[in-house]
Amino acid sequence: MFYEREKGGNVRCGLCRFRCLISDGGRGVCAVRENRGGTLYSLVYGNICAEHVDPIEKKPLFHVMPGSITYSIATAGCNFKCRNCQNHTISQVDQNATVHGLKLTPLEIVQRAIDSNCRSISYTYTEPTIFFEFACDTARLAREAGIKNIFVTNGYISSEALKAIAPFMDAANIDLKGFSDIFYRDVVQARLSEVLDSIVEYKNQGIWLEITTLLIPGLNDSDAELRGIVDFIATNLGIDTPWHVTAFYPTYNMTDRPRTAVAALRKARDIGIAAGLRYVYEGNIPGEGGENTFCPSCSVLLIKRYGYSIHQNRISRGVCPDCSSVIAGVGM
Repeated sequence: MFYEREKGGNVRCGLCRFRCLISDGGRGVCAVRENRGGTLYSLVYGNICAEHVDPIEKKPLFHVMPGSITYSIATAGCNFKCRNCQNHTISQVDQNATVHGLKLTPLEIVQRAIDSNCRSISYTYTEPTIFFEFACDTARLAREAGIKNIFVTNGYISSEALKAIAPFMDAANIDLKGFSDIFYRDVVQARLSEVLDSIVEYKNQGIWLEITTLLIPGLNDSDAELRGIVDFIATNLGIDTPWHVTAFYPTYNMTDRPRTAVAALRKARDIGIAAGLRYVYEGNIPGEGGENTFCPSCSVLLIKRYGYSIHQNRISRGVCPDCSSVIAGVGM
């Protein structure tokens, strides 16, 4: 899906915002879409490299059916080259590599979700955009079965692809990895402006959004960048949009940076709350208190979490039991 034939046997892929021009025999930046004689093929359709039953809080999604479990799937490949990728063993594919995976059909994925008592399917771990055709076919069947669909994504999908899958998509967690062009260029090899445009388009399609920012010491954690992210969320997505600020751990090609200090996450959370965001969460530091949900009106504790576990949930039919304020989300 989403490509055009051009001169000389080339094809122009329109699936993501890189819009790769791919020569005959070549692959796009994701390394899993290949031009064969002027026809663009997906190398990952039905080739599942990871599948797990996860708490939905792991995505992280704190305002989508709290306490439920989600059937998580991925194929190999990604259109980003993040130097700190925690899933690099499956996301980073060599341009000439043979792509392997467990052969499953969309119907089998949906049935496995049903058999596991999952209320949703999450397309995650790598980048769901690059296995779009499989995700779209699966999401369509899941919707028919009453199962919700979730993208955990870097936010680089093209407008036309997003419009095609939006009718079947219920929620997305999008990484807003930083708020400077330099950071996106040097760490991600992508463009910040394209991510921001994509996030707004997700919002305009009526898909529930939660935003995640991994704070990397000295690279994207300045007060100016944090305020930029917060202002973008408040202005373009609304103050009910949850923002997850999570702790970095050295990995892959970024082992020269220290772990994120708890104080840095606390600072980011304070900046978000001071700017009016109603739901700001600290991630990757269980037990520090930044994982809980409070009523934005009366400040009472509503959901008490430890890591991916919920110890208490007082929300009843989507409202605070003390002051009847609506708590934003899906299936709260």
